[in-house]
Amino acid sequence: MNHTWKATLAQSKAELMRTLRNRRFVFFTIIMPVAFFFIFTSTMGSGTKIGGVDWSAYYLMSMTSYGIVGASLMSFAQRISKERSQGWIKLLSITPLPSWSYVFSKVAAQAVINFFIIIMMFVIGGFGKGINLSAAVWIESGLWIWIGGFSFMALGTLLGTMRNTDSVQVLSMILYMGLSVLGGLWMPTFTMSSTMQTIAKFTPTFRLGQGAWNLVGGGSIDWSGFGILAAYVVLFMVLSSYIMKRQEAV
Repeated sequence: MNHTWKATLAQSKAELMRTLRNRRFVFFTIIMPVAFFFIFTSTMGSGTKIGGVDWSAYYLMSMTSYGIVGASLMSFAQRISKERSQGWIKLLSITPLPSWSYVFSKVAAQAVINFFIIIMMFVIGGFGKGINLSAAVWIESGLWIWIGGFSFMALGTLLGTMRNTDSVQVLSMILYMGLSVLGGLWMPTFTMSSTMQTIAKFTPTFRLGQGAWNLVGGGSIDWSGFGILAAYVVLFMVLSSYIMKRQEAV
């Protein structure tokens, strides 16, 4: 057992290093969210508020969520797809490393990366824009985004079941941008039509952002949003498991 855990930790470390060296990851999950944050908070007046929430704090939560979504769809999903297409998973099946170790290392590495993305964005927002929130709000909103990010890891796993890496790359980009815009991460949903606002409420991106927006606005945890994000995790993982079993059967 000790040997298995050492191997799993080594695998997690390798996953972490591979991700950090990926230029696509750096661009979509670090450079873009930071750039958008400074651009859109600089073009609005310092006293602007969205639903009673300071615009800078509101948009910081939006772009932090945006970075987490990007890490899962533009890096996590494509890495899984590439390894499946190359037969990496089949190769691991003949090694002493158990199958759960592979999955655990992927999720653990991505969870650590998401944690550091949140810390980075919060530090930039706090020092770069002077956003002043209580320690409790920083922690609660950070935890909300971090935990909610698991729903996008599950979506990334579903996309990763596709062995055509080019198709995964295109689909990941479409979902990344589409869900981010529709979920109100780029601009608040009240700027949309009533129909689009209704649709937005069922997207995981909106629920991820809304929970954090609610907390910085002095509200409490959005349990309905938590339930929707949890439901997405279950849905995506069930579909992923079903597709993988069908592929193995063939």
